[in-house]
Amino acid sequence: MKFKKILAGALLTTCALSVSANSAFKEASDAIEYRQSAFSMLSVQIGDMGAMLKGKVPFDAEQFKMRANNAAALSKMPWEAFYAGTDKGDTSALAAVWSENTVFVEKANAFAANADKLALAAQSGDKAVIGKAFGAWAKGCKDCHKQFKD
Repeated sequence: MKFKKILAGALLTTCALSVSANSAFKEASDAIEYRQSAFSMLSVQIGDMGAMLKGKVPFDAEQFKMRANNAAALSKMPWEAFYAGTDKGDTSALAAVWSENTVFVEKANAFAANADKLALAAQSGDKAVIGKAFGAWAKGCKDCHKQFKD
């Protein structure tokens, strides 16, 4: 129980998003490239885990655990690169990211939280538990894409 309280506190701290300029990016194009790279790496994680759960490749609990841990870390990364001025350029982010930012931030926080739950479920090695957590996390991808990605 104590672990769950610590995890919940960490989630609240790490998932809080800000859409203000970030000193890590000199140009808006740097931020766009950063978030696209993070999403690209997430795609590898979700693809491999999904293939295992669908039986397209053999299920490997250790490999899945690694992918889930990667996904948990990566699921927090792209959001810092969505700030004013990064709506222009080579991006497929829709204007709704900024005009409906409260909803966008809620979805991003839920996505990151579900990735943490997936990483925790992956520790069990139980495909049924993992599959349920994976489904919730993957649904977050689809939900956000529908509303905020071209």
